Formats: sequence, structure tokens, C-alpha cells
Amino acid sequence: MFEKKQTWSESILVYKDIRMLRILLLGAISGFPWVLIASSLSLWLKEEGLSRSTIGWAGLIFGVYAFNYLWAPIIDRIQIPFLTKRLGHRRGWIVLMQIIILFSLIVWSFINPTENLALLISVGLVIAIASATQDITVDALRIEQINADEGKSMAAGAAMAVVGWWTGYKLGGVIALFTAEFFQNIGIEDYWQTTFLVLGVVVILMNIGLMFIHEPITTDRQNKQKETDEIIQSKLGSNNVITKFVAYITGTIGGPIISFFKKNGFSIAVGILGFVFLFKIGEAFLGRMSIVFYKEVGFSKGEIAIYSKTLGWITTVVFTLLGGIFAMRAGTIKTMFVAGGFMAATNLLFAVLAWSGKSEWLFALAVIADDISAAFATVAFVAFISLLVDRTYTATQYALLASIGTAGRTTLASSSGALVDWLNGDWGTFFIITTLMVIPSLICLWFIRNKIKIGAK
Repeated sequence: MFEKKQTWSESILVYKDIRMLRILLLGAISGFPWVLIASSLSLWLKEEGLSRSTIGWAGLIFGVYAFNYLWAPIIDRIQIPFLTKRLGHRRGWIVLMQIIILFSLIVWSFINPTENLALLISVGLVIAIASATQDITVDALRIEQINADEGKSMAAGAAMAVVGWWTGYKLGGVIALFTAEFFQNIGIEDYWQTTFLVLGVVVILMNIGLMFIHEPITTDRQNKQKETDEIIQSKLGSNNVITKFVAYITGTIGGPIISFFKKNGFSIAVGILGFVFLFKIGEAFLGRMSIVFYKEVGFSKGEIAIYSKTLGWITTVVFTLLGGIFAMRAGTIKTMFVAGGFMAATNLLFAVLAWSGKSEWLFALAVIADDISAAFATVAFVAFISLLVDRTYTATQYALLASIGTAGRTTLASSSGALVDWLNGDWGTFFIITTLMVIPSLICLWFIRNKIKIGAK
């Protein structure tokens, strides 16, 4: 797919495509909900006096991201009354999920965490489900912005999607933290509840921006899926409601899985799935507890916003774009090896920060290094699975691969708080363990590196 190596100037020019700006916004729409159920929720619970273990286990709501592929075929086919006709199939689904998230934020604004923890987590689960469902459509719409034969643009699009995601997450975090601190300083008792109303305005603004993203009126996807259904139905030997239903289920759920294993072969496919599952577990363990760690070390919400969010966002944007160029020139697999090694090394910086105590310059260094490694890792990962998908099953197959990657980061990382408690608050040892977690995925990638069937390695 990458016929010749581009010059640096040619690689940079790929980002001038107007489609990259649309992908940037799609990424921001996808990343913003993580502000709500990750950093904001964690800090809210921390300041209400809940334990680290409770905060960690609350993160189980992220598990829905690991299983959104199960309903991806439904989203690929079912049309939303009124919205689909007015906005398009993909945008209609996104707007519906944004409405659910907005309503959930309004509900959160009336909840006291210590009195209604179960209800609070339940609403958080609704946000996670809506966000995970939205991601299916966002990823499909992002991939479909670029033609299947535009490999270089796909790598650039992956970089822009990552920049967009981190923009939504980092800048959304800045808004959340500064708003919460402002309301707290002026004496508002339920300052987090009021903050969520402000974040609801951000959701509305994102929906306005969504209207500027182009969605193709017609595609071959649905026709090809119907052809697959008809082939399966003909093999069943009859034409009735039951056989049509069986053909639908087999074609939309079984088809993408069969296609993936047939393309790569069973052993390589399993190797790919193993790598995807393990790749970012160490980063997830660190990320889940990072804001709790910052607070315990002694950093204020304002300092966290400046160093972890604002500074981190700038670093992420710059090095994600550079990571996209690196992936275009060196290949996604080499980029992932580099990023994996860097992830392991940067986790050690947090161990040093834990042992040395509060240090603003060391905090800034650790955050910058962590964001650089995360930028390279994520852009390579997104480009990697984007190149693996079959365009006939864009939403379902991408959602399947992304969900497997998310499963490792969410289900296992939910025990991060319990691990810190088991270590009696020894943050240094915790970060050493997260460093070692990176190694298994790189071993897995090493064994399959020369056998993966993508355009550029």
C-alpha cells in the first residue's frame, strides 16, 4: 500500500487535506466522554472521600467499550427515525448518543455521590454505553472519509483521529478542572454537579460542529452486506422469516469474524488479537490511577490542569502528527515497537516522581514523556487496525479489534486501585509493575511481525 517512501515535506502536505479537519472533529467527539467518566468522575469520587479501591472498581464501567462490537452490526443497519433521514445514517447515530450523554450529565448534576453512589455509577454506565456506541459510528465514518487505496492518507487520518481524541479529552479536562476549581473557590458546595452542566454545553457545541462533517449519501456497504445475506440464505435452502433472520445474524456478526481469520490465517489472527489485547495494559493501569496519584503527591486541580492537561495536550498534538509521519515512513509495526519501549521507559519516570515527592519539573517531564509515548503508540495502533479491516464490514470489524484492545485496558486496569492498596500506597513499586506489563505485547508482536497482511509494516 506504501509504494515509495515520501519526503518529509510530502508527508506533511498530506495533513492539508480537508478530510483531516473533519477527522479531527470526529476524534474530539469520541474523546470528550472519557473526560466525564475517567478524570472527572475519579476526582469527584476522590474529593467526596471514597477509597482508591472504590474509584478503581468504578472504572469497570469502561468495560462496555470492550464489547461494543456485539451491537456494531445493529448500528450498521438500523436507521434512527427522523435523524437518519435528516442527518445521514452515521451522523444520526452520533447525535442520538450525544443527546443521551447530555441528559445523563443533567441527571448527574442532581446526585450526591455519598448518598447515591449506585445511581451515580449507573448513570456513568449509561454515558459509557452511549460513548462506546458512538465510537462505533465515529470510527466507521472516519475510515469512510478516506478511500481504501489511500494508504498514506489512512496513516495521516489515524494521526488526526488521535489528535482529535486527545484534544477532546485534554481540553475537555482543562475545562472540567478549571470550572470545578472556580466553582469550589467561589463557595458553591456541589461544584462538580454544577461543572457537569457546563460540560453539557460543550456536548451541544460538538453536535453543531458535527453538521460540517461530510457523510456519503450512498455506499456499496449495504448492498454488499445484502448480497452476503442472500448467499447465506440460498445455502439454507428456503425463503422464510427464520432463514432471513439466520442469514442476517450470520452475515453481520459471523461474516466479519470469518473474513478476518480467512485473510490472516488462524495462528497469525490469534497472534494479532493477543497483541491488540495486551499492547496498552501498562499504560491503562498508570492512566486509571494517575489523577489520584497526582492528588496524593500534593498537586492542586489547577496544577494538574496545567501540566497534565494543557501541557500534555500540546505535546500530544505535536508528537501524534510526527508519529503519523513516522508511521508513513517507517511503517506501523516499527512505530509500535518504538512506542512500546518508550511506554515502558516513561512509566519509570512516574516511579522516580513517587519516590522523590512533589516536584513540578519532574512532574512536567514525566507527563511530557508519557504523552509522547502515548501519541506514538495510539497513532500506530489506530493505523494498524484501520489497515486490517475489510471495507465491507468497516464498523463491525474495526469495533471488534478496537474492543479487544479496550478489553485489556479496561477490565484488567479496573484492579489498579486495588493493586495500589495491596502495595500499601507504594506508588513507586506500582509504576515499576506497569513498566513490566508492556513486555508481553512486544514479545507477541515480534513473533508475528513478518506475517501480518497489511499494506505497510
